[in-house]
Amino acid sequence: MRSLKLLKHMLFAGAAVIGLTAGAVHAESTLNGAGATFPYPIYAKWAEAYKAKTGIGLNYQSIGSGGGIKQIKARTVDFGASDMPLEVKDLDEAGMMQFPMVMGGVVPVVNLKGIHAGAIRLTGPVLADIYLGKITEWNDAALKKLNPRVKLPKEKITVVARADGSGTTYIFTHYLSQVSPEFKDKVGNSTSVSWPTGVSGKGNEGVASYVQRLKGAIGYVEYAYALQNKMAYTLMQNKGGHFVKPDSATFQAAAAGADWKGTPGFRVLLTDQPGAKSWPISGATFILFYKKQDKPETAKEVLKFFDWAYHHGGKMAESLDYVPMPASVVKLVEATWKKDVADANGQAVWTDAMIQK
Repeated sequence: MRSLKLLKHMLFAGAAVIGLTAGAVHAESTLNGAGATFPYPIYAKWAEAYKAKTGIGLNYQSIGSGGGIKQIKARTVDFGASDMPLEVKDLDEAGMMQFPMVMGGVVPVVNLKGIHAGAIRLTGPVLADIYLGKITEWNDAALKKLNPRVKLPKEKITVVARADGSGTTYIFTHYLSQVSPEFKDKVGNSTSVSWPTGVSGKGNEGVASYVQRLKGAIGYVEYAYALQNKMAYTLMQNKGGHFVKPDSATFQAAAAGADWKGTPGFRVLLTDQPGAKSWPISGATFILFYKKQDKPETAKEVLKFFDWAYHHGGKMAESLDYVPMPASVVKLVEATWKKDVADANGQAVWTDAMIQK
């Protein structure tokens, strides 16, 4: 396995090629995908392990959910990846399906001298007011009330957000829109919004870089980026009124009540879930895939990779504080592959016999 140091270096590379060895790589031994930066750390880890096992590599461009949706619609990649689940009508119009691969959390991160991870407490409405530009200094009364034991500096807050179309932004703004009517009205929920204040960086890595460089900054990134870059994340008050830290246990708690079976197109959103331990800014990341496949052998290899990740990648996911999909959900997903994915002649691309034990 690559070290976390090397993985961190890869994260800052932007559009990345993962799971490939040096030298020439034949097209038939490489799968191509593009999209969300949110799952990039685990896709990199899975790709390396799968390459070692099968010889099949993965060329994944970590360009944001918006870019992934555009590339799969243009058919320039074998699959797209998005943290924003598409509406069923949009999937049907495009002839695509979507399925969840893994779950995780989006976390606020700060750059304040002497403030370590978990030292700052935030509520949803206060976080929304920061991103609305209403709270502009760290010693604001609202922040001092939440953090009476923390010596907050009289320092300007620099808000950092995503510049690109991003599923991470979709999850973040979905949460803020749920907890703040004013945020919902003035900013709203989308992969790309007009922020009232602050600066913007491209990708999770861009936001992380800005926060690390700017004193007094606050941003939002996928949890693995916060860990690997040793960033000071905040605690968040959840729907149950409890202040919780981000980790696999609180992400799992948020996912516990998700109704995957009863939700068309697996379009489940995990923000502001009930439960004493739930992390309030949780979400799943999704794969976008065409139902009718002009290259069925390539499609079969893509599904084999994701099947392997479902059945053998759980511990690797947990090591990066992602939450693997429950076995019951994997069974539902693979049933849709069998039913919906076909070649040009209508023959099924996936069979139960291909499932890895």
